Amino acid sequence: MKAFEVRPGVRVRLDRFDTGDTSAFRGSKRRALTESQHLIEKLDRLQELFYACHRCSVLVVLQGLDTAGKDGTIRHVFEGVNPQGVRVAKFRVPTPIEADHDFLWRVHADTPAKGEIVIFNRSQYEDVLAARVDGLVPKKVWRHRYRAINDFERTLTHEGTTILKFFLHISEDEQRKRLKERLRDPTKHWKFSRDDLKERTRWPQYTTAIEEMLDRTSTPWAPWYLIPADKKWFRDWAVSKVLVDTLEGFRLTWPPLPAEFRSAPIPP
Repeated sequence: MKAFEVRPGVRVRLDRFDTGDTSAFRGSKRRALTESQHLIEKLDRLQELFYACHRCSVLVVLQGLDTAGKDGTIRHVFEGVNPQGVRVAKFRVPTPIEADHDFLWRVHADTPAKGEIVIFNRSQYEDVLAARVDGLVPKKVWRHRYRAINDFERTLTHEGTTILKFFLHISEDEQRKRLKERLRDPTKHWKFSRDDLKERTRWPQYTTAIEEMLDRTSTPWAPWYLIPADKKWFRDWAVSKVLVDTLEGFRLTWPPLPAEFRSAPIPP
């Protein structure tokens, strides 16, 4: 998966990345679906071990344009985990109270505790994407937020949080196809918003903002993964693979039974 990691200091041009690229998986879609299921089952076991050890935490950041598959990724990749140790935080338009604080205030409150995996469905990065493109704050404000975000994430990593950031990269044609599906499918009507159409007209502006976000905030302590997301099966496999590899890399072992309990009699 190193092929999809945005190396710090390397400028990103989204039009040079194939949103339909599945070459990282050598095999058919059917085989990938089978392997994804195995990864999901492995993630379930690893997450329980991670929760039991209670030593560190994982923050998963999901970003992407509308219809990129953030909700779908959460639903498929985390379908088997124990909800006691995994939760999702979704950041919408700031409330009046949130707007009265600095832009990271509401985000910090939802960061993971030890033993916990937290998924950010959208995140602090909306404050250098939507806030920039929609003109919600002036340039002199959002331009300084890259450094604030990097410092914030460095603090989290120093305190024991591993940060996995995924940008789900879809093409303009694929987004059009998915928006049409939302209009045709009654079970997806609730997802459709007039804002989706408005934001689509700003595709070039978002492309520029995303490229700068990736350039400025892919760091050694919290790199971005630029995931080709036109093929949903590949997207789910890629995210699952990074998660499982990360948790296996901790080389955790089950906490031992405390000495005072090793010979304790069990009451009848």
